[in-house]
Amino acid sequence: MQGKRIFYLLLGWFSLITGIIGIFLPLLPTTPLVLLAAWCFSKSSERFHTWLLNHKFFGPIVSDWQSNDGIPRRSRNRAIIFMWLGMAISILMVGRFWATVGLVCIGICVSIYLLRMPLRSESNEDNH
Repeated sequence: MQGKRIFYLLLGWFSLITGIIGIFLPLLPTTPLVLLAAWCFSKSSERFHTWLLNHKFFGPIVSDWQSNDGIPRRSRNRAIIFMWLGMAISILMVGRFWATVGLVCIGICVSIYLLRMPLRSESNEDNH
């Protein structure tokens, strides 16, 4: 059991650090990596999971994901806009057909997923 805990702890830190790097590099997705880190910490370390939930920048991402209230419309729209901007920059920087096709496919799938997520009502949005 201890080996599994260490594995999740290491994977959680690797995911979080990679997610932080993804803030600056458009090809790395920050939010999914932070969510993976939260899940790994929930399996390995209550202390790190609580720390991540209470983190100034990453806490709201994890809290919104874990709640059943949905996500704020503004956050969803920003995520879609910044994702496509980041992918456009990546497409222009890389300039490869296969990379363009891959990024556009990923972008379409993620956009559909985000557009299908439940939205938090306006009254709940003001409380968070």
